[in-house]
Amino acid sequence: MKRKVFSLVLLLGIGIMALQIPFSVLVGGENQHFSLFDFMAPSLGGFLGPFVGVISVIGIKVVNVLIHKGSFDMVTIIRLFPLAAGALYFSLKKYRPLMAIIPVAAIILFVAHPEGRAAWYYSLYWLIPIVALFARKSLVFTALGSTFTAHAVGGVAFLYAFNLPAAAWIALIPVVFVERMIFTAGVVVFYLVTNSALAKLSTFPRFSVVSRLVNHNYVLSSTFFKKFV
Repeated sequence: MKRKVFSLVLLLGIGIMALQIPFSVLVGGENQHFSLFDFMAPSLGGFLGPFVGVISVIGIKVVNVLIHKGSFDMVTIIRLFPLAAGALYFSLKKYRPLMAIIPVAAIILFVAHPEGRAAWYYSLYWLIPIVALFARKSLVFTALGSTFTAHAVGGVAFLYAFNLPAAAWIALIPVVFVERMIFTAGVVVFYLVTNSALAKLSTFPRFSVVSRLVNHNYVLSSTFFKKFV
């Protein structure tokens, strides 16, 4: 039990530290930014499983707010859930087709809003996680689908919470492409590095428990190396 707790605390500690390193500014949120945690969060679903992974992502963000004595305003509350959705997408295997529900619902809700309807083609980005479902064994497509699932949840939430104008969504289209490609690459790199580190750590008898985390998604890593390396 101590070793299991150690593995979990190690990942959660890294998550807290990753949240302290800003990456880019979040449009529509005052003093809000994306961080390196956006690269890490989906992998928590892969290493810890859907339930623990989702709870861990939300828990890390809640703890971070408490550490900084922040307030749980609308933006903070909204931002608890997009990465959790991304972690869920990353973690599910057998029932992964069900993850199409989230982007489909996001597209419908986006177009149903007057401002979203005026920029309806922005929501076409959320077809990507649906298409990515057809490449189940590809780490790259899993990461791509994961980051766009998080984007779909966050996008719809911000639209309805703050009524961002259509012009803002249209202006964001090229920004989102670059941003999400970087996030996808970051998720892939983080997963492979962490998976390799856990595999190395599992060779030591005292930390053999982490082999469970490594074996959980070993197929994804091996498939990635065979196809793209």
